[in-house]
Amino acid sequence: MSERIFITLGSQKFQFDRLLKAVDELYEKGILKEQAFAQTGYSTYQPVHYEYKNFLNRDEFEKEMEKADIVITHGGTGAIIGAVKKGKKVIAVARSAQYGEHVDNHQLQIINQFKEQNLICGLTDVKGLENAVGYIRTHDFDDYQSNTDRIIGSIKQYIESL
Repeated sequence: MSERIFITLGSQKFQFDRLLKAVDELYEKGILKEQAFAQTGYSTYQPVHYEYKNFLNRDEFEKEMEKADIVITHGGTGAIIGAVKKGKKVIAVARSAQYGEHVDNHQLQIINQFKEQNLICGLTDVKGLENAVGYIRTHDFDDYQSNTDRIIGSIKQYIESL
């Protein structure tokens, strides 16, 4: 069975045309052959080689995420965590303030944190996307480990000690 790619760019009022174009270029080069679907958000670029919709409702989003083996996303915390929790292979690309993709470059820090934990393939620029696709196909990532239970346990222990 062939892999499926889900590209999600979030719902904030910023475009990320560079990433959508870079994915199209990988189809043109024959690097990508998998079926893909993109949730493009406020981007104005219209993909040529894969299906897309600007915004998905919650159910549509979950269905696309479930069908995907690979998720290509921006460096938003929610998008990354949502994908790694579901065991998806994730390529996260930082938006850049320089190109009007966000107000600052905080996504670089977010991506680096997830990358250091061996949870994702993180990119500082779309220029690395071709190499990232090859890397993600062969690399074994660690499973996401939530620390929510540990935090709740610590809070309970503290409250009980009062």
